[in-house]
Amino acid sequence: MLDESLLDSPEGLAEADHRGLLRGAAEAGARVRTAARHAAEAGVNDLKPDGRPRAVLIAGPGAAATHAADLIGTLAGAGSPVTRLAPTGVAPAAGALRWELPGWTGSVDLLLITTPDGTEPGLSLLAEQAYRRGCTVVAVAPARTPLAEAVAGAHGLFVPVATAPYDQDEPLAASAPGVLWALLTPLLALLDRTGVLDAPPDALGKVADRLDLVAERCGPAIATYSNAAKTLAAELADALPVVWTEGTSAGPAGRRFAAALAELSGTPAVVAELPEALAAHGALLAGPLAASADPDDFFRDRVEEPPALHARVVLLRDRPIGGLTAAPGARDLALSHDTPISELEPEAGGELETLAELIAITDFAAVYLALASRA
Repeated sequence: MLDESLLDSPEGLAEADHRGLLRGAAEAGARVRTAARHAAEAGVNDLKPDGRPRAVLIAGPGAAATHAADLIGTLAGAGSPVTRLAPTGVAPAAGALRWELPGWTGSVDLLLITTPDGTEPGLSLLAEQAYRRGCTVVAVAPARTPLAEAVAGAHGLFVPVATAPYDQDEPLAASAPGVLWALLTPLLALLDRTGVLDAPPDALGKVADRLDLVAERCGPAIATYSNAAKTLAAELADALPVVWTEGTSAGPAGRRFAAALAELSGTPAVVAELPEALAAHGALLAGPLAASADPDDFFRDRVEEPPALHARVVLLRDRPIGGLTAAPGARDLALSHDTPISELEPEAGGELETLAELIAITDFAAVYLALASRA
């Protein structure tokens, strides 16, 4: 159960935060700035590519690489298809994972390798395989690692990942907020130069500013009643989050939120995009997870018995495509089954800014839920 009193205790949250999750969320803006500087120092801003790559391949372990590929694919659109290379292996350990290039990979394609580790033999072998195929290789990983040497041997571009001193204290969760922005930012800068997407240096600066703004509004010192992330965490206590998204940027933000809830707090969640979500999850809301499914819940002895698990809709919205919106239908469906609904919508701004705001607020919420649920 959630200890709601801990949410309004900055000292208690800090004491419970053994993995530095809150620090990672609060310093996301700083990570973007540091990562952008590392990319510039590596020569990304001076690149003069021959043209946009035919396809962009992304490889790396864990949720960070998955989220990076999802976000980049959404931002890139159909111009250059973005494919994540899923690893194979008997365990999610650095030495057990292997990656393979598609048979069609060649000199007109771009391989992006992203990892907070850098010791994975499979990624070093992948860089060598790409070199033999004539495929350009770019990696974002810790400096002075086997992967850095492999990329140098493949005549690729290596960008040191932006780290913080406390990153070495505990093993990093793949869904940790700092990990995503440290790995994603250099890739955005690179793909802007290659024409795959639009992420110039000033846009990355605005992303960092938006992340700082969310950190000010959702930090541990801000009380729950005026803190969107703490409020969302409290609303999701003992609930099954049903995450619905609307708008181009909201889709990957919702999928990341569901993954972060599972990895950081052990909370299962389902996610879908509107309007298809209404059909996909209609039976779920009408079933035993609906609040109306347990009419005796009001008389439950809440001390002796655990509360029943009920669904709660979380609606993440960005600018609807073509001005059309399924949000009214979503609200009607949820309320018709007595299912409560939480809504998040970013302030106006560029696509990268609004995406960053949705990710930042939901990252904070996942962290608060993880810390307060384990107290």
